[in-house]
Amino acid sequence: MDIDNLRAIAKELRMDIIRMLVEAGSGHPGGSLSCIDMLVTLFFHKMRHKPDDPTWADRDRFVLSKGHCVPALYAVLAKAGYFPREELLTLRKLNSRLQGHPDRVRLPYLEASTGSLGQGLSIGIGMALAGRLAKKVYRVYVMLGDGECQAGQVWEAAMLAPKYELDRLCTIVDHNKIQNDDFLERTLSLEPIQAKWEAFGWHVLRINGHEMAEILQALDEAETLRGKPTVIIADTIKGKGVSFMENNPDWHGKAPTREEGERAIQEILG
Repeated sequence: MDIDNLRAIAKELRMDIIRMLVEAGSGHPGGSLSCIDMLVTLFFHKMRHKPDDPTWADRDRFVLSKGHCVPALYAVLAKAGYFPREELLTLRKLNSRLQGHPDRVRLPYLEASTGSLGQGLSIGIGMALAGRLAKKVYRVYVMLGDGECQAGQVWEAAMLAPKYELDRLCTIVDHNKIQNDDFLERTLSLEPIQAKWEAFGWHVLRINGHEMAEILQALDEAETLRGKPTVIIADTIKGKGVSFMENNPDWHGKAPTREEGERAIQEILG
């Protein structure tokens, strides 16, 4: 799929995210909007997967470790045809399959139930090791939040992946620089984030996480690398696409009202 089509899908799914959160009355808009460009690029261009055969053994795996941003993943899965798009409006409602964090029991298209921050990279490493043992060629993609990278388990996993030369593992850090209700730098700085991953033995790429061409180039490079895992540090803007949400910690975990939702959609439409 070409870049113009990917951009168009990302714009469409940003509006779906807003509609879902307005209907739910709760959820996490900021981080969902910051990561959607990367999810669109993965699912509609790079990853091998089959919506009509979701348990296909050779599919590429995707683990959303920053599970609170699952509205973005739901929007992608619905657009790809995994479930009816109308179901998006059941987000966070009683008995819905679309819980506020990924629930693989209710929605088996998800590779992992996540939400306890810091665990996703360990899960991804397990999948990559299992693929090697089974002589499979699938790739594993894990998306981390930057605030999540303050968790010790992330760095334990980061030590392990290079030891086993897991070159079919690609980690993406959604580096939007805000966590919960404040900026990362004021909470617990990760700097120098790039040097830290390099010191742990990873191949490190740094990109603009909203530029499709840079995302594609980084994913292509990760796919061709041999002998070590790749981490893509994607500089993004929390709340990207909606002016009053952009770079504003207030919109980490607050749903827009219907009036705010309409305003957001009009801005996304441009």
